[in-house]
Amino acid sequence: MTRAAVFGAGSWGTAFAMILEKAGTETVIQGRRTEIVEAINRRHENPDYLPGVKLPETLRATTDAAEALQGADFVVLAVPSQTLRENLTAWKPHLPEGAVLVSLMKGIELGTTKRMSEVMMEVAELPAERVAVVSGPNLVGEIVRGQPSATVVSCVDEQVMDRLQQACHVPPWFRAYTNPDVVGVELGGAIKNVIALAIGVAQGMGMGDNVSALMMTRGLAEISRLGAALGADPHTFAGLAGMGDLIASCNSPLARNRTFGEKLGRGMTLEEAIASTKQTVEGVKSAESVLELARKHDVEMPITEVVVGVVHDGMAPAEAGVLLMSRSPKPERYGV
Repeated sequence: MTRAAVFGAGSWGTAFAMILEKAGTETVIQGRRTEIVEAINRRHENPDYLPGVKLPETLRATTDAAEALQGADFVVLAVPSQTLRENLTAWKPHLPEGAVLVSLMKGIELGTTKRMSEVMMEVAELPAERVAVVSGPNLVGEIVRGQPSATVVSCVDEQVMDRLQQACHVPPWFRAYTNPDVVGVELGGAIKNVIALAIGVAQGMGMGDNVSALMMTRGLAEISRLGAALGADPHTFAGLAGMGDLIASCNSPLARNRTFGEKLGRGMTLEEAIASTKQTVEGVKSAESVLELARKHDVEMPITEVVVGVVHDGMAPAEAGVLLMSRSPKPERYGV
């Protein structure tokens, strides 16, 4: 039997562990907080992150990283992206030989501008063939209530990718597609958070659907430009890990980056918005690293620039809107 250890007992980590268990993969969650671990083991629920959701009775949890990793074929990382390096450094001595590391994270590391798979390969000293990525329009609130969803699993090794696909495929509830373009899959997941923040700000200010459509499509152009500069397959951005994830994150009230942006658009300060938000909003920190990555490769990303201005530099949302709409017009072409 395939075995998985999921590190991170937040909403997506718990939901993905639930998916793995339902797919027939023996799964254990590693969590930091004893009360959550005990609730999963005794009451089969995660009251802090998935209240009212019944978890499989066979799903286990532990606070002991070494225990969780024993015999694991897949080590699934669902921690905040900016904590990955520190956490994985601590867990590295316990990683089973031959295990595949799987990223559920959607971010770019501050300072290094590395994608999560790059951080994992560097810290764990693994080849690309033993690192995989899961991304796509995975709104947890819908998935855990049995509503159909799909995701993308990505790895440069086709056999690893197929194994992971089988480990998390639960027809007809949860469907997994494969795509070997790790760069494109990761960029789509990380940058859509920044675009969702921008659309949330616009919605919080009372803007309409025209603005949302404008920013979503121009946001996809930004993702595509950076992807092209980094060697991604342009077709990836037309699929689930690109356009699909962008649509869900920008339109749904369940998407935390969009709802966080709405708070800013309604006049909350960054500190007030953070205080009122229970979980990590990846786009807040990743906006800076995405912009730094774009500048390294001389890629123009105006929406990302104004998000950094609003979130980190004190720019008023109204001023950001004026800056975007006042830019010199250019031909509207795919990826431009």
